Order: sequence, then structure tokens, then C-alpha cells
Amino acid sequence: MMRPDKAAERQILKAQAEGKLKGLKGEGKPLDLSQPYDADQAGYARMAEEGVLPEELRLKAALEVALTALPDKGHPEYKSQMANIADLQMRYEIAREARRKFSAS
Repeated sequence: MMRPDKAAERQILKAQAEGKLKGLKGEGKPLDLSQPYDADQAGYARMAEEGVLPEELRLKAALEVALTALPDKGHPEYKSQMANIADLQMRYEIAREARRKFSAS
């Protein structure tokens, strides 16, 4: 099995050879090292710039919308909306746990 650092380096070299690293924002500029580096925060910031959300954040947003739109208990849609909320909560927790495990490795 290939070590993670070697696998990452290999992917970077492949992207470089294919020209996928040309024309990126900040290309040719020095890194800003004045702030502490947080890989998760940097990754989320980059994904936000591109309009992409990680599954965990997408589920959290959907859960918040579903909770806000929850009808009163007597409403005919209440039970189905609660089932949807339970499903979103479960999937959100699974995604959170997966990220925690990935970040810890």
C-alpha cells in the first residue's frame, strides 16, 4: 500500500503534468504565512470559492431548512417531515463522524 504522503505527491505531479495547476488563483504569489495554517479551514475555504460544499455542510444546511419549515403537529405533513428530519440528522451525523475519522488519521 502506498504511503499517503507519496500518494498525494503523485497526484500533484500528475495534475502538474496535465496542466491542471495552471492559472489558479494566487499562482506565482508567495504563501501568506502570517496566519496559522488549518488544513480543514483552507480546504473548506477553497471549496466555498468554487461553490462546492462538503456533504456534511450540505446536510447541515438541508437540516436547518427542514427544521425551519416544520409544520405544526396537527398538520398532515408533520409525520413525513419528521421522518425526513430524522433521516437528515442521521446522515449528517454519519458524515460528521466520517470527517472526524478522516481528519484523525
